[in-house]
Amino acid sequence: MKKKTLALTMAMAMVLSLAACGNSNADVAAESTAAATTEAATTEAATTEAAATEASTEAAEAVADEKSEGVMTYEEYMAADLDSEVVIEAYVQAKQSWWEDKATLYTQDQDGAYFIYNSVCSEEDYAKLVPGTKIKVTGYKTEWSGEVEIAEGATFEIEEGSYIAPVTDVTDLLGTDDLINYQNQFVAFKGMTVEVAGQDADGNDVAFLYNWDGSGEDGNDLYFNVSLNGQTYTFTVESYLCDNTTDVYNAVKNLKIGDTIDMEGFLYWYEGVNPHITSVTVK
Repeated sequence: MKKKTLALTMAMAMVLSLAACGNSNADVAAESTAAATTEAATTEAATTEAAATEASTEAAEAVADEKSEGVMTYEEYMAADLDSEVVIEAYVQAKQSWWEDKATLYTQDQDGAYFIYNSVCSEEDYAKLVPGTKIKVTGYKTEWSGEVEIAEGATFEIEEGSYIAPVTDVTDLLGTDDLINYQNQFVAFKGMTVEVAGQDADGNDVAFLYNWDGSGEDGNDLYFNVSLNGQTYTFTVESYLCDNTTDVYNAVKNLKIGDTIDMEGFLYWYEGVNPHITSVTVK
């Protein structure tokens, strides 16, 4: 009788053990299924988010490209005669200066850039012109020492919309005729070598000058020379755009002859290429 009872007890224990294993396997399977479902949901959500971001970017670019009735495209603006009236829409990228109710601005759209010189602007409106602000400008196209711009006295209206232009690397275009196609745009120059800019009062070589001839002082424009492939170019930190409290102004003051640097800024065109730098990184 004891043997039968023992056998029955062992059999029940085996059944319970198998049932436990079955439950454990089921739990593992359930956990695996849940994990796979969660991973799939996460992947789908990420894909959906990426698609939404891409669609949003495309929509923003489409809006940035739209022109109101009577507004010129960049191509039409560039083809317009000098001293003719032009109407453009663009986005403020940087404010160069303001005084006596006049504002000078770097602006850009998807196709090109427009330099707006001494536009009529109250101090209140100037404060509203943060980077990305869309404006409609009416004025006269002019040229000064190679720089195509909208002349003094233009008027503008602030409109709905925002756009910050990406930086365009134009290093390989230095010394070519194609560089002027990027006039006033936000651009980058990479792998440039700092050269001698002039001499200080003691006749020592220096990496920068205050003003183009060294006649200035701290707070004035900074001029410095860099080279690439045996050619030397002059760059400027414009004090109206980046004064002596800015990182770029102080970075140029700390340059050493022979440094290799990357730069970003606006490609102003006064008697040839004259980049107005807003960022300098020593490599």
